[in-house]
Parts: sequence; structure tokens; C-alpha cells
Amino acid sequence: MNLRLKLFASLRERAGASDLNREFSAGVSVADIWHALTTEFPTLSGQQDALSFAVNQEYVKPDFRPLDGDEVAFIPPVSGGLTGDVVGPVRIVRAPIDIPALEHAVADPGAGAIATFVGTTRNENSGRHVLRLEYEAYEPMALSEMRKLAAEAGERFGIIRAAITHRIGVVEIGEASVAIAVSAPHRAEAFAACRFAIDRLKQIVPIWKKEYFAGGEVWVGCQTSHPPAHH
Repeated sequence: MNLRLKLFASLRERAGASDLNREFSAGVSVADIWHALTTEFPTLSGQQDALSFAVNQEYVKPDFRPLDGDEVAFIPPVSGGLTGDVVGPVRIVRAPIDIPALEHAVADPGAGAIATFVGTTRNENSGRHVLRLEYEAYEPMALSEMRKLAAEAGERFGIIRAAITHRIGVVEIGEASVAIAVSAPHRAEAFAACRFAIDRLKQIVPIWKKEYFAGGEVWVGCQTSHPPAHH
């Protein structure tokens, strides 16, 4: 059977490819597919403990067996319920984030509070002088996961509405890379849901951050101890 394979961030760099088409026997698991890739691209070896798998833009376990024509994605660690009315606009953009528009999108007559989180690029990290950041995303899956976490925030905290925008591409010093706005009847719920959303986003949403600093560059996350392949 034919499968479409996708690699991102540091995995893409080490393999020298982002999209692959490969033939496999029926019944093969995604873990088996990954093992085949590490044989084809030895620079990928040693990654499975920190790896997640997705089939057709949904997370799956290593023993999941895809079908002919499926898309299988290998998700390195990311830079850390069903949707309903609580889910406001969820977007991935390449231009500066319009924060007032995001806050306007969650406004509601029943909201006594709107909490907003904005993540910006700072000029120092771990003693390095940072020049800029660059973000990469598995966009269809990232949008799906952001909608799910907005819905989960609604279920957990009883908020009215949540909206999320993440920027990809180059983000200069002082510019916003991610913004989350949450409206709720009371401030405690708004604050809690906003914090939950950004923490969860950095854990599960397949968006990766590359840091450019004076003297080099590095993917931020536990996968960064492995240098990219030379090609």
C-alpha cells in the first residue's frame, strides 16, 4: 500500500525531506514505518522516545495501522472534545497578529472579564543573544488541535469564548508569535482558561520554533540535542 509521510522541523532537516511517498505491506504499524525511515535516514535514529505519530491529522498510538493512501506524520516535541460555540476564531497567520481584533472576537454581553495572553520574541535565551525566531507548523493538524483545546478550556472552566492566533514564519524581536483571548463571566475563570490554553498549546499543537542567535541556530525543544543532517 502507498502512504504519504510527513516530517517536520528538526526531523525534516535531518532527513532532507518533508514529504515522502513510500510503499509498505498491509498491516504495518506507524512504529514500523518509523523504524523503516530510520533505516533509510540514519540521522533520524534515537528519536522515537520523544516522538508522536499522527494519521490523517489525528494523533495515534505507535501500534496504529494505517490504510492505503493515508497520510502519516511524525511529530517531534512541539514548542510546547468537539468544538462548539465557545470556540472563537482559531487561525495560523504569516503577518503580524491583530490583538484588538482577537479580543473583539471573544467579547460578549455576558462576559465580566476578558483575559489575553501574548507571547513575544525576546532578545535573550539561555545566555544567547537572540536575533529572531522562525516558526513552522503542520497547519491542518495544528488548527484542529487548537480548536480542540479551546473547546476543552470551555468544558473545564465554563468560559464564554476563546480565540487563538499563532504566527508562523519569521517573528522578529518584540513581535507576537501567539495570542490567546478568553472571555468569561468572572476573571478567575478567564485567567485560568487562558493559562491552560497556552500551556496545553505548547504541549500538543504541532508548531515548532527555531531560534537564530549570534553564532548559530537551534530548534527549541528536547529534540535540539541532535544536529541536522548535512546535505
